[in-house]
Amino acid sequence: MNRNRVDLVKSWKEEERFPFKGWDFSHLEGRIRTEDPPWDYLLLAGERMKSAQAVLDIATGGGEKLLELRKFWPEKVAATEEYRPNLRLSRERLELFGVEVLEAESSRISKLPFPDGEFDLILNRHGAFSSDEVARILRPGGVFLTQQVHGLHWDDLQAAFGVAPQWPDNTLDYYASALTTAGLRIVHGEDWSGHQEFLDVGAIVFTLMAAPWTVPGFSVDSHLETLCDLQTQQDEGGALVFHAANFLIEAKKSV
Repeated sequence: MNRNRVDLVKSWKEEERFPFKGWDFSHLEGRIRTEDPPWDYLLLAGERMKSAQAVLDIATGGGEKLLELRKFWPEKVAATEEYRPNLRLSRERLELFGVEVLEAESSRISKLPFPDGEFDLILNRHGAFSSDEVARILRPGGVFLTQQVHGLHWDDLQAAFGVAPQWPDNTLDYYASALTTAGLRIVHGEDWSGHQEFLDVGAIVFTLMAAPWTVPGFSVDSHLETLCDLQTQQDEGGALVFHAANFLIEAKKSV
């Protein structure tokens, strides 16, 4: 391995060790270009929050996005999070403003620690959820708004590392059907597909450490050959561009 490549590997290992808190990708500012879907999730959430009395944010992460909506909060705001480091961080950030942050698993079958009909607005950005539980804790006339990462997001990046998507059925059709079965009416559903470009291989390393489910067991040492292949691709003029996909669903409970 030449000297330049030795220095690159050293920088990749620094990315591997770089601390990641909440869901904060500011470390990658200027190093990643992402096309945006045609909707603005935070704008939609804020508009719906204006008329809400009780709001829940499922899988709040470090509470970053919920805090961006602070000016729209009603009197009652609650959040859930299951990842312990993010749970601590979100409590530090949100409880200062009177938000109840509860530890709760986010999955398609997990129960939520709230009584029936507790909320008239439930938000969820990029977290798994149980359609039955969402329907149960929504008040009559309540709204559920979610933006999801499509199960085939980064499928070509995963293929480069020799792995397949873990949740290929995480789709608009799947959740629209599940929410309808749970008794909600789909007000709006929208798919989006675009691209995301990494401007250096180190940005890929940081991202895979921050989202370890993308390439399970990833490390610089264990996947060094693939990282070097990507570096060669970039050195030869090939952009590090990969598939990005999201979908949006707004559902409502009957009065």
